[in-house]
Amino acid sequence: MSIRHALLALLSEGPKYGLQLRQEFESRTGEVWPLNVGQVYTTLQRLERDGLVESEGSGGAGSHNVFTITPTGSGELNEWLRTPPDVVPPPRDELVIKVLVAMRVPGVDLPELLQMHRRHLVQAMQEYTRLKSEITEGEVELSLVVDSELFRIEAIVRWLDTADARLKRLPARTAGQDPTSAPRVGRKIAGVWR
Repeated sequence: MSIRHALLALLSEGPKYGLQLRQEFESRTGEVWPLNVGQVYTTLQRLERDGLVESEGSGGAGSHNVFTITPTGSGELNEWLRTPPDVVPPPRDELVIKVLVAMRVPGVDLPELLQMHRRHLVQAMQEYTRLKSEITEGEVELSLVVDSELFRIEAIVRWLDTADARLKRLPARTAGQDPTSAPRVGRKIAGVWR
């Protein structure tokens, strides 16, 4: 998440104090991403240094300063909002790495490992579903965050199901055998050679 751009977005509504920015950031993000006030002031100092915000007050990023977005800051914010997320190369997902590494670890029961992670994710989905049922109509930000998490977790569970099905089609392993022992050539994933 880009804190600098989130602060620019909040400042696009009008001048604000640093503490006000922290409170509004947490409120707008469904209060699921706490923000350290020191991080707010450090980010504001950098934004001011880069000419993206200006401060009115005694100078520096103190708590008595009011910050305003500059035209340059508005331009950067608009560019950031319109820039698609970077999906190339694939992100280093810890669960994917665990499964890939586990394929080469002797004695690991891959189906059991996948099932263990699947159970954990399904429990998390149940918790988010419960939380979603408690969200009031006015808590739109929190509702959007919970929906995002539900969709993300659902995608991971679907990946685990696909991985499980694919691994079950592999020939049985013998001790020390690499399950992917076929010669490998460079492959292009999303335009990047591996």
